[in-house]
Amino acid sequence: MSAWRRLRVKLRSVPGFLVSIRPTQRHTSPYGRLTLCRSLSTGSHLRNEFFKDLEAQLAAFRKKAADALPGSSWSPLQINPNLPPERADIVIVGGGVVGWSIAYWLKQKEMVRGGVRVVVVEKDPTYSQASTVLSAGGIRQQFSLLENIHLSLASADFMRNINEHLGVLNEDPVDLQFNQSGYLFLANEEVAHIMEENYSTQRYAGAKVSLLSPTQLKQKFPWVNTDGVVLASYGLENEGWFDPWTLLNAFRRKAISMGVIQCYGEVTDFKCTTNVLRTSSGDTVDLKRIGSVKVQMPNSLEYQPVECAIVVNAAGAFSGKLTEMLGIGSGPKDSIAGIPLPVEPRKRYVYVVHCPDGPGLDTPFLIDYSGVYFRREGLGGNYIAGVSPEEAEEPDTSNLEVDHQFFEERVWPGLAHRVPAFEKLKVTSAWAGFYDYNTFDQNGIIGIHPLINNMYLATGFSGHGLQHSPAVGRAVAELILDGNFKTIDLSNFSFRRILTQEPMLEKNIV
Repeated sequence: MSAWRRLRVKLRSVPGFLVSIRPTQRHTSPYGRLTLCRSLSTGSHLRNEFFKDLEAQLAAFRKKAADALPGSSWSPLQINPNLPPERADIVIVGGGVVGWSIAYWLKQKEMVRGGVRVVVVEKDPTYSQASTVLSAGGIRQQFSLLENIHLSLASADFMRNINEHLGVLNEDPVDLQFNQSGYLFLANEEVAHIMEENYSTQRYAGAKVSLLSPTQLKQKFPWVNTDGVVLASYGLENEGWFDPWTLLNAFRRKAISMGVIQCYGEVTDFKCTTNVLRTSSGDTVDLKRIGSVKVQMPNSLEYQPVECAIVVNAAGAFSGKLTEMLGIGSGPKDSIAGIPLPVEPRKRYVYVVHCPDGPGLDTPFLIDYSGVYFRREGLGGNYIAGVSPEEAEEPDTSNLEVDHQFFEERVWPGLAHRVPAFEKLKVTSAWAGFYDYNTFDQNGIIGIHPLINNMYLATGFSGHGLQHSPAVGRAVAELILDGNFKTIDLSNFSFRRILTQEPMLEKNIV
C-alpha cells in the first residue's frame, strides 16, 4: 500500500502530468481498496519521458543514500529479486539432493500443470558445505534391510536411465559418470556369518551379488592382500559411484523447468497454530500446524514470511535444529514432546591419494572389515579413501577442517595392509563433509511428524541419502499427494519407531 502511495505522490510532483490522466477506477484487492489508473492519454512520448525522469531521480536518490552510508552495499528502493513468494503449497527446507528430488517428484506427480506450487529453500548458495557435493558418491545394494536394498535398486535404475527422467528440452544431456564397478565387502571370521545372512536377504530382494572365498578373491583382484579375510561379497551390477554434483544439478534443473521456485535463504522461524489434546491418562499433548515459515535472506536483515500448507524437513544434518524451533524435544522427557528428532551433524573426512602402482580400472569400491574404504577416482592412479571414526573420537562439527593426522593414524595403515601398493601413496588433497547422522539407528526418518501435522521428514540417512535420493524423493511425494507409499513401503522408517523405541538397525554401515 505504501508503495502505491509513494508512486501517486511522485506522479503529482511531475508538472503537467496529472492533467492528462483520465478519471480513475477503483479496484478491490486483498490489501484494501487501491486507486489505479485505467488509462493514460498522454501518448507514448510523454510516458517515456516521464519514466526516464522518474528513473533518473530514483538513481540520484540511491546514490545520495549510498554516499550517506560509506562502506555499505545497501541500496534503497530496489526490490530483492531473490525473495521467495508470499504463498506456496509446499515449502521444502533443504536444497540438497533429497530436497530437489522431492521437488521433482511432486511436480512429476501433480495432476494439473502448475497445480502444486513448490518452493525449495537452501541456506548455502555456494553449496560449499552441502553434504551432497562433499560425499564419496557411492551407491550399493549390499544392505541388510529390505527397505534399503529396494531403495538402492530403484535409485540405480533411475540413474541408469537418468535422461529419460531429468533431461530438459534444448539442454545438454545429463552425464552422471555412473561407474558400475561394484562394491567389494571383506569379512573376517567374526562377521562372516552376518555377510552370509545379508547375502541371502540381498538375493531375495533381487540384488545381483556374489560371495567369494579368499582364493576366488585373490584370483579376481590380485592386488588384494587376503590376510584375515574369510569371505567377500561383490556387487555384480547397479553398484559403483557417480558424480554427486551432477545428480544434484540435474534434479534442480529439471525441477525448476517444471515450475519449482528456488530460494536461497535460511528458515529461522515458524508461525503455528496449536491444538491442545488430553490423553486418556490425563496428560496434555500440543498438536501444531505450521501456517508460515520465515525465510531470512543471506547476508541481510531482510526476510520473507511464506504461507504454506505443507513443510518438508529435508535439512539434512541440521534438520534436528529445525524441529527444535517448533519445540520438539523441549517437553518433559517422559512425554512425546520430550523426544527430539535424533539427527545431528557428524563430520567425515575424505582423502584423495595418488599411487601410480595402485589397482587398475577394474577397482571396485572396497570396504574392509576394519571400516577403511577406498575407490578409484578418475584415471592416473588417483583414489579417494577414508574411515568412519569411533564414537569416542568423533571430530568437532563447528567447522569443516580436515585432520591429516587422522589419515596417518587411522586410514593409511589399513590401506597399506589391504593393498600393499598403497604403502607408497601420497595424499594430494582432502575435504570434510557432514553426515545427517541418526543417533537412534543410523537409518532414514521418512514421514509426517506426530506432533506437527503438516511437517514431513526426509532426513537422518547417515551417509546413504545421496544414493537413495531418487527413490526417497518419489516415496515422500507419494506420501504427500497420495496419502501413502505406492512403490516402496517405507512405513518402518517413520518417526513412530523412535516413539516405540524399535530401532531399524542396519548391519552394513559405512
